[in-house]
This record gives sequence, C-alpha cells and structure tokens, in this order.
Amino acid sequence: MKIVIISDLHGNYDALSALPETGDELWVLGDLVNYGPQPREVVEHVRRHANLVMRGNHDHAVGFQADPRCTPRYREMALTTMQYSSARLDSSDKEYLRGLPLTVTVQCDGRNFFLCHAVPSNPLFGYCPEDSVQWIEEVAKANAPDFLFVGHTHTPFVRKIGKTMIVNPGSLGQPKTGRPDACYAVWEDGKIELKQFVYPMEETVRRIGAMPVPVEVVHDLVTVLRTGSV
Repeated sequence: MKIVIISDLHGNYDALSALPETGDELWVLGDLVNYGPQPREVVEHVRRHANLVMRGNHDHAVGFQADPRCTPRYREMALTTMQYSSARLDSSDKEYLRGLPLTVTVQCDGRNFFLCHAVPSNPLFGYCPEDSVQWIEEVAKANAPDFLFVGHTHTPFVRKIGKTMIVNPGSLGQPKTGRPDACYAVWEDGKIELKQFVYPMEETVRRIGAMPVPVEVVHDLVTVLRTGSV
C-alpha cells in the first residue's frame, strides 16, 4: 500500500500538477486555497483525485467567510487573497470546502491513522512546531494512533512519541524550508519518506503578478515562493 500525503497547496496548481508520484491513495491535509493564483483548479483537482481531504484554516475562511487567524506577517496576504479565492470559486467549490472534515481516523494496512490540518486539540488553528513538548498531549488527544498526519506549519518533519509517528509533509504550494522546492510525503508499507521536488515556480510567479491584488502583496507572495521564507 502506497499513500501520497500532501498539505498546504494554497492555490498553487503548478506545483500540484507537477507532483511526481502517484500511489494507491492521495491524502490531503488541508489549505487548498489562498495565497496562490489558481484556487479553483486546485480544488477541482483535489475533488477528482484525493481519497481523504481535511479542512484547513484557509479552506474554512473562504468557505465560511471567516478569519483565517494568520500571524501578523501573513495577515494582509491572507485577507487580500481570500477575496480573490472567493471570487474564483463557485458555490459548489465553497460548499465542498465547508463540508471537509476537521479530523479523520482511519485504519489502513492494519495501522491506525489520525489526520488533521493543524493539531488534534485545535485542528484548524493550533500551531505546533516539531520540537514542541505539546506533541505529547496531542498524541494522547488523538488516542495514540500509529501515525498522526498534520500540516499547517509548512515545514516537514517526522517525530516519534511512544508508538506514534507524527508526520508533517510540509507544504506543496508555499514551502517554508528556506528553499522553494515543493514538499510532500510518501507512506509505503509502514515506512515514511519526506520528499521535495522542483516545479515551474516562475510560472506561478507570473500568475501571481497578474492577480488583482496590491503590488506589496504580490511582492510578499513572490518572496515567500522564491526564498521559502517571508
């Protein structure tokens, strides 16, 4: 059994369409929209191809016209592109985003998996970096599965607590690793591998430049894509 795990796509269809691997299943850990120039293309692709999809804070924000609760540095980018994303999506797309689950527990190949966008105790907004002691509590809240899959931080990591392997695949559409390569993970027969790949980023940059948003927002969005940091 091979599962490809992706997260934080953020309207970057150039990265999504360049994903170099397929598996028996595709699992998406949320944030299909915002920041990127092609939210509708991303949503439609995920609707066609993904087996499991979580609701991220940006999906929630666009679906319900709610505050995405971003850090101050990203707030203007988020609120501005939220208007753009909302305008690009039709009512069916927004209904789809609203209906995405906050958490999913599933058994596969004899292993127990817990999926959410952020953390089990706060699946939309909780922020928990790799080295946080909070993960001990989060694993317990998820009932200590074999694998806990999360996203939200845009930084990939694997960490084991007890019998639980915590896996963050990083961000496919807006990585924050200090480099622009798109990130994802592969689970195959009980083993996890974190991976990165180069995609036609300058095409995404061109699309961002054509978005009807202020020039300073364009600058920040492009900076994040090219440098992997704000």
